[in-house]
Amino acid sequence: MSNLINDNLYETRNNLVKEISSLSYTQFNSRPDMNMWSIAQICHHLVLVEQATIKAIAWGLKKVDHTQKERKNVQLMLDRTKKFKAPEIVEPDVEPFEVQFIIDLLNDSRKQFLTFLSTIDDQSILAEKSFKHPALGELPLDQWIEQIYLHEQRHTEQIKEIKLLLDAEH
Repeated sequence: MSNLINDNLYETRNNLVKEISSLSYTQFNSRPDMNMWSIAQICHHLVLVEQATIKAIAWGLKKVDHTQKERKNVQLMLDRTKKFKAPEIVEPDVEPFEVQFIIDLLNDSRKQFLTFLSTIDDQSILAEKSFKHPALGELPLDQWIEQIYLHEQRHTEQIKEIKLLLDAEH
């Protein structure tokens, strides 16, 4: 995996943890609007997406089809005017979470993700194989990796907005 991708994964995760680590239990679990997720739920969603991405890449690697798939503009993930409905498999629990518990889950899922990627001997195969992404369609596997930190950046911006909304309520 390229250093740039590794750096982006690391930097994005650090930014996320910085945003949430000082939140109180109430701030972490409050929903400013019933149509919105709490910050805790957003973080749980990120853990689930990272775990689902491991499965998607693993399935994509098993596919025999080597036809070059069209590269997508995964930067679209950062456009928050475009709303995506989370597939059921990555919908967060409604139960409240402790901040430290979620940070531990985030750390565990990232460790699993990086460990999984390190088991792929020939990384070049990631650009040759693809798997269907729920929002982006058929996506080359290397772009699945890229979308992890872009998706996380998207939700970190959402968390910043929710924090401002919660501050405005008090």
